[in-house]
Amino acid sequence: MSIQVEQVEKTFGSVRALGPVGFVIPQGTQLALLGESGSGKSTLLNLLGCTEIPTKGRVLLDGRDTATLSDSELSKLRLSTLGYVHQFFDLVSDLSALENVLLPQWLSGVRDHGGRAEQLLRELGLGARLHQLAANLSGGEQQRVAIARALVLSPKLLLADEPSGSLDSQNGAQVVQLLRQSAEQLGATLVMATHSQAAASQFRYHLRLRDGRVEHAELPSSTSSEGAAQ
Repeated sequence: MSIQVEQVEKTFGSVRALGPVGFVIPQGTQLALLGESGSGKSTLLNLLGCTEIPTKGRVLLDGRDTATLSDSELSKLRLSTLGYVHQFFDLVSDLSALENVLLPQWLSGVRDHGGRAEQLLRELGLGARLHQLAANLSGGEQQRVAIARALVLSPKLLLADEPSGSLDSQNGAQVVQLLRQSAEQLGATLVMATHSQAAASQFRYHLRLRDGRVEHAELPSSTSSEGAAQ
């Protein structure tokens, strides 16, 4: 999925959380989104993930302006083409690992042809934990379940918000590698927010935010710009 951000701003009340920012991310790009806490990373991910709409400017996903879509169209877009790995997993604690991964399929009315959910969990080393409640899994196991859930519908855009932030360095590195490999296999665009230089070093392309603005960008074909401020 290609991403085009055109002079986007996002405000909450009188507080401007982001912008103006502008850049283009071609389909299939793997990008590390960097910045300190409060820099606007999560706000930008929410805009890309269609859980927020810009206050000003436009976010276009494969050429579609997210602000022009109805609630039902946004919901369908999120389910059918986006995969989101949250920092704190956001699993349903009283569902099993397998049920959590199946949840996007249930919501979208897709049947699990070929047992894709189970296959993903086995590939992620959770074959023996399929029927364990999410509440009984370790942090690393919960994160891998969250990754499988994000991948189960073969998304075109994979978003990850500090996916290794609550893990030790070894498990964190494995999570980043899994995300990158999965995105490559799917031909998906990957945007991963992180404050870890070690995690960011695994990516060729980088976008750094500071106080809601683009401080530095390394993107394909020198496509980045910061909107009106530039």
